[in-house]
Amino acid sequence: MNKIFSRRQFLAGTASASLALGAGTLLNGCGVLVKSGDADRVPNSSGTERPRMNVPANACDAHIHIADPRFAAVNANAPISAGMTVDDYRKLQARNGTVRTVVIQPKVYGTNNDCTLDAVKQLGSQGRGIAVLHPDVTDAELQRLHAGGIRGIRFSVWNPDNAVASIDMIEPLAVRISELGWHVQLHMSGDQIVDNQALIGRLPAPVVFDHMGRLPPSQGTAHPAFAVIAKLIERDKAWVKLAGAYLNTEIGPPAYADSTRVAKAWVDVAPERLVWGSDWPHVTEKTEKPDDAQLLDLLLAWAPDEAVRKGILVDNPARLYQF
Repeated sequence: MNKIFSRRQFLAGTASASLALGAGTLLNGCGVLVKSGDADRVPNSSGTERPRMNVPANACDAHIHIADPRFAAVNANAPISAGMTVDDYRKLQARNGTVRTVVIQPKVYGTNNDCTLDAVKQLGSQGRGIAVLHPDVTDAELQRLHAGGIRGIRFSVWNPDNAVASIDMIEPLAVRISELGWHVQLHMSGDQIVDNQALIGRLPAPVVFDHMGRLPPSQGTAHPAFAVIAKLIERDKAWVKLAGAYLNTEIGPPAYADSTRVAKAWVDVAPERLVWGSDWPHVTEKTEKPDDAQLLDLLLAWAPDEAVRKGILVDNPARLYQF
């Protein structure tokens, strides 16, 4: 049976350790020392409570973005927003109890992956990265990226108006990176997945579908993209990222009932092919940021079995990202 601790129970259980370590000091769910007030102030995140879920050791947040003002954006007229650095993200780690992290190259840097590489370096052995590339990337650059912890490339083509890469780039780059043991991460709409299923099916590298496949909330698993992805999973060619519940909902928090139905369907179909991500710092949400502990706790409804949750948070990402 899953053992869920309230904030009060957690604090009570660590009281003796806190006294020994000094006033105001706590151990988070992974044994990391944090100041009790630090976890209450996470940039680009709502709420202050820690998750109710008992987060397993080495849990992985497989989808975040880092933007650091030390690295210039592609558009010089669009300065880097505050609160998106590795130091900022560590506050979310302290709050949520995750340890491993996958940094996804943000659009503000185009195909210059230096900020992502720097973030992975700061995270050390517990960090991996996903790059954005142009087909003319050199072999030497691919080797540099691999040595720096990059394990895949992303194509975010869901919105063509701000896409850095294009669909015609997917196959030639997939051929290049397959030799490195990387995967292809696709951020496509459900309709795009259906329209490009032949292309996706012949790629020589595994495919990870962002944000549960971006299925329209009004259709959910009835959309044909669900069956397309499920068939790819049957062929050992695909994974699904349980992230972005707030991107695929007409109902909204706290339960995200429409997104939850899709997530539970993926858990039923292929729990061994799922990873979870917070999508911090939630760049699509311009007014109110989601509660990240609440997003993590959605796994309690999506995957009620604790062993399945451990697979999604620990074992599956360890295989996919080569931790």
